[in-house]
Amino acid sequence: SKRMMSTLSGRLQSAMKEGGPTRGIEVCTDDAVQIKHNISRETGWQVTRVSDNVRDPLLGTPDPWEQRNFEEMKKMVAEGKDPANVSRAEVVDEPNGEYLRYMSPIPTRKVCTNCHGTQDQISPEVEDLLEEEYPHDEATGYEVGELRGAVSVKMPLNESTNSTDTTMTTE
Repeated sequence: SKRMMSTLSGRLQSAMKEGGPTRGIEVCTDDAVQIKHNISRETGWQVTRVSDNVRDPLLGTPDPWEQRNFEEMKKMVAEGKDPANVSRAEVVDEPNGEYLRYMSPIPTRKVCTNCHGTQDQISPEVEDLLEEEYPHDEATGYEVGELRGAVSVKMPLNESTNSTDTTMTTE
């Protein structure tokens, strides 16, 4: 999860310096998906980003385990806990075997509000691009400090576990 976010964050920072928030959207549209696929291929783990307010409903919609744990993380942050301390982990038994499930938070930072903030924080240019790229976007309206999403990792724990299980979402 740290590798996913540090790689994505580095690319986003470079893109934003180069071309502002609209260039950042391109990174999230293209690079983020490639980063998670590369990490998943290299490790054999399923790595994804999830949220209850997704930018693209085909990507990032949480499965039941992720939904339950994301809600718990949001509750803890709303109660004043530092987002850095609300990660969740659990060994779960599934039809294909045992998995270690892990989620780490994606809190909203000031820079995030350029594309994920309230309507008055998002420029008309960014708003137009989001509407074009993500016609079903629900990933706006966030304030700094709110939990915007989570990185989810699903790691097989035994030989009978099928590491190509596709029950996870792909974002």
